[in-house]
Amino acid sequence: MIEKNPPDEVEEIEGSDHATMMSMLQQLYTTFVEEIEGSDHATMMSMLQQLYTTFVIIANNEATIPRIAPASTTLLATSSNNSQLEQKPNSSNYKASMSFILCAHFSKEGKKDMEKSKFLTSLVILILVLPYANATLPGPKAKKHFVLVHRGSHGAWCWYKIVALMRSSGHNVTAIDLAASGINPKQALEVPHLSDYFSPLMKFMVSLPAHEKVVLVGHEFGGFAISKAMESFPEKISVAVFVTALMPGQILNATTIYTELLAFTGVLSALDNRVTYDNGPTNPPTTLSYGPKYLATKFYNKSPIQDFVLATTVLRPIYIYSVEDVSKEIVVSSRRYGSVRRVFIVAADDNLLKKEFQKWMIEKNSADDVEEIEGSDHMIMMS
Repeated sequence: MIEKNPPDEVEEIEGSDHATMMSMLQQLYTTFVEEIEGSDHATMMSMLQQLYTTFVIIANNEATIPRIAPASTTLLATSSNNSQLEQKPNSSNYKASMSFILCAHFSKEGKKDMEKSKFLTSLVILILVLPYANATLPGPKAKKHFVLVHRGSHGAWCWYKIVALMRSSGHNVTAIDLAASGINPKQALEVPHLSDYFSPLMKFMVSLPAHEKVVLVGHEFGGFAISKAMESFPEKISVAVFVTALMPGQILNATTIYTELLAFTGVLSALDNRVTYDNGPTNPPTTLSYGPKYLATKFYNKSPIQDFVLATTVLRPIYIYSVEDVSKEIVVSSRRYGSVRRVFIVAADDNLLKKEFQKWMIEKNSADDVEEIEGSDHMIMMS
């Protein structure tokens, strides 16, 4: 095509497969903005938004693209010989920087370091979770079935690193999209009750053969979802893993935890988060959408930049469930919920569900095993 229909310029990226925007994302990671200063900042951010929008449209075919959180940063680019170029804030060298981002090559050592950082937490989680399953399921090398449940506004997609690692080890993995999450067709206003929201997980649990036991893993609000499943289907669960998750119990019930969570995080009015009042301005807010500043500060502060950008393109609004609904839907008993082995994984540097909040739940409601991952943010499966 180039030979017959020549373009003005031709660039070749060595080592990239067909999905160039995926296989070369590590370039974007190390060359993304840190500090942009100077009078041309607004122009630079506008250009960055245009580049970002182009990538997202190609990747997601979406007409509406959320805006990148404003930053006051200095653009750093790492070249193939490991030298760093500090780009001063003017439009001409900013364009050059963007070109550099798309065409630069990493050294082999740079790639290795990136890969180690990118998958370290995922590997640790895998190492932590597998022994618990091995201890509770029969057979010396029995393959396990892991069921992964995301936090609010996210979806099955956020487990992609874990899914790949577990499947490559020969295990069966099911990542659930709760209602109005991920690619589930429901909209937030169509799931006004927790029973609606949890429905995909409950249906999945019903569909499991009577003899099959799964390892149930829940992240943050997904902890309530797996708690509901534990109470309803204890005989189908070998172990439940709470990954920096809401873990109710006999001392701290779900109502207390949920109320404290809202007060502790101030999520409904924090930074650039947005709420809607679909039942009128005099009634409680109905849905919550996380803003990019809030995501960067509370969720993805230690995660790779590509995971943060991915989140800004695929996150969905979540219904704001009432305390009354939580108290009605999440009721756990020692006979059923308490019969399932519980493991809690603490994210040491979680900026949303702070370590003291996690420890508070563990101290009051206890877990059979507790593990802590140093250096992990709230998105423990990413960072």
